[in-house]
Amino acid sequence: MPDSTNPVPVLSRIASDASCLHQALRALPAERGASALAARITDAQDLAGIALRLFLTRSRQKSRPSPTDLLLLHRVAQIAKAAQDAAAELTAALARAVENQRRQAAAASRRVVLIGPTPQQFIESAADLLDRIPALCDAVSRDQPESPCH
Repeated sequence: MPDSTNPVPVLSRIASDASCLHQALRALPAERGASALAARITDAQDLAGIALRLFLTRSRQKSRPSPTDLLLLHRVAQIAKAAQDAAAELTAALARAVENQRRQAAAASRRVVLIGPTPQQFIESAADLLDRIPALCDAVSRDQPESPCH
């Protein structure tokens, strides 16, 4: 378990995991399958959980946080929000993909009206959100000069 007074190892892991998830989403076509998309949703939720646990650990350490501590908490909250928003976008992609598959299966004719935005658009939005997380980790490291994020 990383030292709770030093957020750098946790942030380094978050940045690395977010980058890996970002790359996986860029290579994931929405049509590939619901299970692959569901796995990416849990990955994004796991990132948010890690960030929230770091937030809780850091917020409980001092009864009167310094401005630097508050800035760290703010950045960690932004990281958690970006990961949660990415998970929400991926959940919307999953729901849209399943709905469109249902419409195609239920169509009596070849003409099917699919609803948009497309699942791929939701996936791209999630990837964009995840792309922000490493920069937020780097911002934390700049705020903590004694140890870099990566």
